[in-house]
Amino acid sequence: MASTAQLLGHLASSTATASLSFTPVSGGGSSSKVRFLPATAQRRRMVARPRAAVSGAEKEKAKPAESGGKEDERVVQVHSAEEFDSALQKAKNRLVVVEFAASHSVNSKRIYPCMVDLSRTCGDVDFLLVMGDESEATRELCQREGITQVPHFSFYKGTEKVHEEEGIGPDQLAGDVLYYGDNHAGVVQLHSRTDVEALMAEHSGEGGKLLVLDVGLKHCGPCVKVYPTVVKLSRSMADTAVFARMNGDENDACMQFLKDMEVVEVPTFLFIRDAKIVGRYVGSGKGELIGEILRYQGVRVTY
Repeated sequence: MASTAQLLGHLASSTATASLSFTPVSGGGSSSKVRFLPATAQRRRMVARPRAAVSGAEKEKAKPAESGGKEDERVVQVHSAEEFDSALQKAKNRLVVVEFAASHSVNSKRIYPCMVDLSRTCGDVDFLLVMGDESEATRELCQREGITQVPHFSFYKGTEKVHEEEGIGPDQLAGDVLYYGDNHAGVVQLHSRTDVEALMAEHSGEGGKLLVLDVGLKHCGPCVKVYPTVVKLSRSMADTAVFARMNGDENDACMQFLKDMEVVEVPTFLFIRDAKIVGRYVGSGKGELIGEILRYQGVRVTY
C-alpha cells in the first residue's frame, strides 16, 4: 500500500456534491454544432455557396480515423439504424458506448483516439461509431436518437440508454466508461440491503477489513467524477479495505436503503467496521476521501 504522503499527494483535492434527485448532469466543454440535413438540402447549399477544392489529405484530417484497422478494430462503425439496433441487442447487458461524430468536426477527431484506447483496455465494453453526415441513413439515425451536436456519447445497457454526454474530454469519457460499465475493477457492486448485509458479515470479526461503501446516483456528475479514484483505491488498499458501490436509483430497494441510512446528498461514503457504520464522508474531494479512509483505518493524518 502506498504511504500516506504518496496517497494524499497523488490526487488533488476538490469538493462537490449533488442533491438526491434524478436530473441528468450534462458535460462541460465545447462542442461543434451540427445539423444533419437531408442530402438534397446539402447539395443545394453547396451550389449556392461553392467552396474551394479540398484535397484528399485535408478531407482525411477532418474526420475520425476509419474503423476496421488494426489500431481501432474494437470500435465498430455502424451505417444504419438496423445495424445500430442489432449491435445493441447483441451486446445484451454489456455496456455499449456510442460516439456520434461528423466528418468536419475537429472535436470529433480529437476525442476519437481516446475511445480507441479505451476499447483496447475495456474488454467488457462494446464501442460503436456513427458518422452522422455519412449518409441519409446515418442522418435519420441521429435524428431518431436526438443528436444535435457532436461529438455526442451515448451509453446503453440492455438496449436502454443509461447516460449521455456532449463536449467532454478524454478524462471524463474514461471516467464515464468506468462508472457505467465497470465489471473488471475491484469494487463490489451492491443492488439491495441484503447485498450490503452479506458483505458486512463477510468482513466482520477478527481480521475483518474496513468497508467503504460509495453511495451515488446513475446521473450524478460528482459521483462519476470521483469514481476513478474509488477504483484506484480499491486496488492500492486491497489488503486493508473493501470498496463497494450502490446506485440509489437502480431500484426501489436501493432507494429505501439510502433513506434508511439518511443519505440526502451524493456521493456519500459510508465507513463500516464490524457491521457498524463508524463514519461517513459527503463529497467528491479526492484528497479528503483518502484522508477519511486512512483515519478510519487508524492512520493519523495531518493536512
